[in-house]
Amino acid sequence: MANTGFTIWFTGLSGSGKSTLSDAIQERLAARGRNVEILDGDVVRTHLSKGLGFSREDRDTNIKRIAFVCSLLTRNGVACISAAIAPYREAREWARKEIGNFVEVYVKCPLEVCRQRDVKGLYKLVDEGKIKNFTGVDDPYEEPEHPELIVETNKESVEESVNRIIAKLEELGYLEPEEMNEDESKVVTDRLAALGYL
Repeated sequence: MANTGFTIWFTGLSGSGKSTLSDAIQERLAARGRNVEILDGDVVRTHLSKGLGFSREDRDTNIKRIAFVCSLLTRNGVACISAAIAPYREAREWARKEIGNFVEVYVKCPLEVCRQRDVKGLYKLVDEGKIKNFTGVDDPYEEPEHPELIVETNKESVEESVNRIIAKLEELGYLEPEEMNEDESKVVTDRLAALGYL
């Protein structure tokens, strides 16, 4: 099962750390020789879901499109990473059924910490009234009830969260347990440092 495709489905508020973790996990999986693809929420909306708004119906359509691509990649042995807010449980459960080899990771972070980070300046625009129906502020975020893993990015370093995710993938049989040798460890550490995560 270790060479089987799977999807890591990150869900959490804007600014919780989904994209950061996606990049770091991609590095770790690539170091193990896995083919990896990231479907980042912002990139998907620019290309795959251009024209969709932020109504519940449009958000669900966006998630279904991501899930469809993830299912194709997963079926073909790719390690797929989805990094979209995916605020509604029903849509995430639909994605779980569609994809099959599905590992839901709840990137948990308090709203006030996400606001402080505000890496994209979105919360500022919400406060200025320029963005409406923003998840976690004036539109709901439904926390996962039974995710495979919860990482708390306000309490854990990127490296700690990544190590826990890798350990979960090994536990579930999607990765062969292995110790990284010094060369692999240095490659990953150097890459994370270059990306500004260390």
